[in-house]
Amino acid sequence: MNFQYDILKFVKMNMKMNNQAKKMTAVIWTGLMALGYAVDKPNVIVIYTDDQGYGDVSALNAEAKFQTPNMDRLANEGIIFSNGHSPDSVCTPSRYGLLTGRYPWRTSRKSGVMSAAGDCMIKDGRMTLASLLRDQGYHTAMVGKWHLGMTFPKTKKTYDWSKPIENMPLDKGFDYFYGIPASLNFGTLAWFEGRYAKVPPTLRTSKKKNPRYSDYRIMPPYKARGSFPVAPDFIDNQCLTRFTDKAIEWMGGKVADAKAGKPFFLYLPYTSPHYPVCPLPEFHGRGKGGPYGEFLIETDYHIGRILEFLKESDIDENTMIVFTSDNGPERSWPQRLEDTGHDSRGGYREGKRSVYEGGHRVPFLVRWPKGIKEPGREWADLVGQVDLLATFAEITGADLPDNAGEDSQSFASVLLNPENKTKRLPLIYRSEEKGDYRYGISEGNWKLILSGKALEAELYDLEADPAETKNLVAENPEKALYLQKRITEIVINGRTTPGAVQPNDTGYWKDLTWMTADDFSKQK
Repeated sequence: MNFQYDILKFVKMNMKMNNQAKKMTAVIWTGLMALGYAVDKPNVIVIYTDDQGYGDVSALNAEAKFQTPNMDRLANEGIIFSNGHSPDSVCTPSRYGLLTGRYPWRTSRKSGVMSAAGDCMIKDGRMTLASLLRDQGYHTAMVGKWHLGMTFPKTKKTYDWSKPIENMPLDKGFDYFYGIPASLNFGTLAWFEGRYAKVPPTLRTSKKKNPRYSDYRIMPPYKARGSFPVAPDFIDNQCLTRFTDKAIEWMGGKVADAKAGKPFFLYLPYTSPHYPVCPLPEFHGRGKGGPYGEFLIETDYHIGRILEFLKESDIDENTMIVFTSDNGPERSWPQRLEDTGHDSRGGYREGKRSVYEGGHRVPFLVRWPKGIKEPGREWADLVGQVDLLATFAEITGADLPDNAGEDSQSFASVLLNPENKTKRLPLIYRSEEKGDYRYGISEGNWKLILSGKALEAELYDLEADPAETKNLVAENPEKALYLQKRITEIVINGRTTPGAVQPNDTGYWKDLTWMTADDFSKQK
């Protein structure tokens, strides 16, 4: 391990990481640079798949009906975070938590996903992964699916695509953007680059029957009528290819800078395996997982293209790749299990939208050849996607202010020290089942699911019962009360981590069924 990381490990080992310690770390980092030491900040790539379950990576599922050799390579040459979690059980809120290090339910959007257009869920001034790293001297880019809202230029009757889009990735810390506004079923589909649609969405379409799967397709021919706008050159099965092409093109222009000490950050949110399941014809028939498996095999192929680019460009060693998914598998997982024997959940309970483990325990892999000590390990303790902000801050020597990454706890020490004993503070999840948006909290092996409108509280020992089959509330009422107290504190204090109390964006909301408005008013 190089000199600067040894210094940072020493700081963490000998000081509690409160605000003063964080500031001291930043001072030491700055001092190292001033003394002429090469503080070798890594390039960072975050690959974010869509609706990919824990069991959809062959390295994580010995009984998978298809192979994902490039995802497996990330696991075998990095660290498997086998207890890694998305911030929510559906798309939009998870993306907010990933990028901001703050739970999405702290905002005014308490449930559900956004349409293509709308006020961006990330408010102006809120630190993101991109703005953090940009301010640390990084080039920053986002290529792929946004789904956090953007403001389209309007006229009285329609959109004026000759005018720029506002309140979008370029306003949240990214220097470059290429992608689509939201999931394919939300429409306004075109290939956007910067603030403009390359070809405006002047036609319209509706969902078309998918002859190979139980969902739909978005493909020509398009007409003047339909449920949502689409560009004449848009077709759903081109997303993975276009996104990977653009990502490699953008990184290619940054290789010289990366070698000269100005690294890059790429956020690459793919659209697969979210509906429509539409693998390219050359992937048909591969594996034994049907079209869904073919789609993940195609996804894996494009990850391989990214890895090959890094190797050919001679920047592989000091590039960190974080690979994870926004939530568990879509509700078609039981049919796949019946038809092909493939369990997208990896044996966990339920899937997308659920507060149970299958809804938010997702693939979470980190590969960084130069930085990870003893790669090929598994880390089985809790970690969340909300933790990326604090982790990237620690690795780059940045200092997080009190009003940023309120729920983000760094796992950098796990990468740098195989003997690390750090335990994560409690991690919170949320159900997106309509009518009963239940919350859950885990600390160590224990998980409490709070009572809902029609359901009682549930307590599980995940070490003994990872499939959540035996409710232990009656046998362990004190543990349940303790975890209820912890989630109440985390909600009302506006943060999980140590630091000044921060406001939530709203007052009390009805889904906090275990506390009262008076309890919530204790927020300072």
